[in-house]
Amino acid sequence: MKKVLSVLSVATLSLSLVLAGCGSKPEAQPQGQTGASNGGAEGGAKTAIRVGMVTDVGGVNDNSFNQSAWEGLQRFQTELNLPKDSVNYLQSTSDAEYVPNLTQFVKDKWDLTWGIGFLMGDHLKKVADENKDAKLAIIDAEVDAPNVESVLFKEHEGSFLAGVVAAKMTKTKTVGFVGGVEIPVIKRFEVGFEAGVKAADPSVKVIKVYTGAFDKPDLGKSTASQMYGQGADIIFHASGGTGDGVFNEAKDRKAKGENVWVIGVDKDQSLTFGDEITLTSMVKRVDEAVFRVSKDLSEGKFEGGKIKWLGLAEDGVGLASTSNKNVPEDVLKLVEEYKQKIVKGEISVPDK
Repeated sequence: MKKVLSVLSVATLSLSLVLAGCGSKPEAQPQGQTGASNGGAEGGAKTAIRVGMVTDVGGVNDNSFNQSAWEGLQRFQTELNLPKDSVNYLQSTSDAEYVPNLTQFVKDKWDLTWGIGFLMGDHLKKVADENKDAKLAIIDAEVDAPNVESVLFKEHEGSFLAGVVAAKMTKTKTVGFVGGVEIPVIKRFEVGFEAGVKAADPSVKVIKVYTGAFDKPDLGKSTASQMYGQGADIIFHASGGTGDGVFNEAKDRKAKGENVWVIGVDKDQSLTFGDEITLTSMVKRVDEAVFRVSKDLSEGKFEGGKIKWLGLAEDGVGLASTSNKNVPEDVLKLVEEYKQKIVKGEISVPDK
């Protein structure tokens, strides 16, 4: 993948640590919105700026990156004091819905249309090429088009830190990685995590399984059950809604007295699943990226044709601020040492 290193500055990206389906019409929206084709404010009057978002198959309530993206848009609406229907989303249950959903926002003249997820890359490219006056943006994919702004993350760097934590805190010398679909972005999570594990303790075994889905909690639960059964006591997942099942399995085992943990992904998942099973989370600031690019658009600073890469140096990835609840101070100190070495270029984390 061609990497054009154009990053958001740390100053403007002041990050806090802290996406089923509908096809052509979304279900009832959290903020009372009724659909992408409502023309903006009530009565059909177009608002000053409208930003729409299309989820991948994980859905807007995936407790992961789709949800994080939607939270970024909600923040955009709130902080700019825009009408509630200035932001909206459409959910996708399959890739066959990507183009229709994206096209609905574009044809209804929304000012910016977001595509969330690597799997939407080719579909968003098609819509962008057929609608050259439209502005689009995408998370986790590089789309080469003058009217598309792409945002990618150095997941491998943040996952390296998660691997350090896992290696230092495993009691069984075996940890696991559960991935969704085996695509480049998820591969970055995997290889970065394993690199961190091996850097901190080469003797620790890493079990790796791809479920092939981002929306199958039952599959996540059965996969986690197999891993825990093989001796893993810590599992890091990068599998969207499938990862909910990993947490559910850990919760069931905790109730039986087993000392097992999950490392969350994208969001601080301890806020959803609890500190008793969430060891830490590798936070990926999708919400901040969506907020910032949308805000830039409102200020006339949309950078179509550009790619932004966000890693540790840009505070685009990292461990959750709640990590100190379960991770000892000495381990967090070691994590910080590794982080600084990565930022300074002393350690180059593999990404594939």
